[in-house]
Amino acid sequence: MKKKLLALAVGVLAVGGAFAQANDTVAKAKSTGQITMGVRDSSGALSFTLGDGKYAGYHVEICQRIITALSKQINKPIEIKYQPVTSQNRIPLVQNGTVDIECGSTTNNLARQKDVDFLHTTYVEEVRIATKANSGINSIKDLTGKTVATTTGTTSVQLLRKHERANGVDFKEIFGKDHADSFLLLDSGRADAFVMDDNILAGNIINAKNPAEFKIVGETLSEEPIAVMYRKDDPGFKKVVDNAVIAMMKSGEVEKIYDKWFLKPIPPRNVSVNMAMTPSLKNAIANPNDKPAEDYAKK
Repeated sequence: MKKKLLALAVGVLAVGGAFAQANDTVAKAKSTGQITMGVRDSSGALSFTLGDGKYAGYHVEICQRIITALSKQINKPIEIKYQPVTSQNRIPLVQNGTVDIECGSTTNNLARQKDVDFLHTTYVEEVRIATKANSGINSIKDLTGKTVATTTGTTSVQLLRKHERANGVDFKEIFGKDHADSFLLLDSGRADAFVMDDNILAGNIINAKNPAEFKIVGETLSEEPIAVMYRKDDPGFKKVVDNAVIAMMKSGEVEKIYDKWFLKPIPPRNVSVNMAMTPSLKNAIANPNDKPAEDYAKK
């Protein structure tokens, strides 16, 4: 009996330790020498695939530098494992420990803060409309009777419907499984417009076969903070990531990384997204904060 109780106690301790490590990213990095980074295949210049399991972009590089800072803290090399995520599964994969840090294009809002934590804001996006250059669509009112694409798991069409100028505008919704799929709906003619973050629209347009066939139009539907995402209740990791990003902001490194991915030619086609930093993003870098999207809506 004593042996059985001892074995049970050891088993409980082992399971408890596993759960503790699952919510202690620093301990996991020390133990395994690995960190799993959630990345996106087609989130504009923020995060995109180069093929063969390689990823690049503004948020990918910021996360790589965060992991370098963690490596220095634990005095151990850390291997980065890249895990592609989608708008649908990104939050569950962070919650269940499959992904340690998600480096894509996720809006920080109050609803998501109940499930995950966010770094300080490192990008502020504007939700806009992309369409064919010859479509005749130039604003929200022109979407009446049209088919509008967006990506499953995002809030873009909801924002469109809530916009004050969308009153009386009736359109059909169609959903892509990821941003590349949503853009394909527009490119192939199955959708008349694609509603999404401005940098994602621009990133997909510059990689299209004929970029000149597309344009970004209309009113800004919303302005939202985009940030790196990680598990809740992980104070040790939070301290590392917060300190690393604040240090990059104060040193001017964030601006340099931004210029690299938004103002200079980037792979795979070596063309520039050509999107200057907005006043809102400049303010977020000058005054580091993790304010949710609801605070931006109050402006």
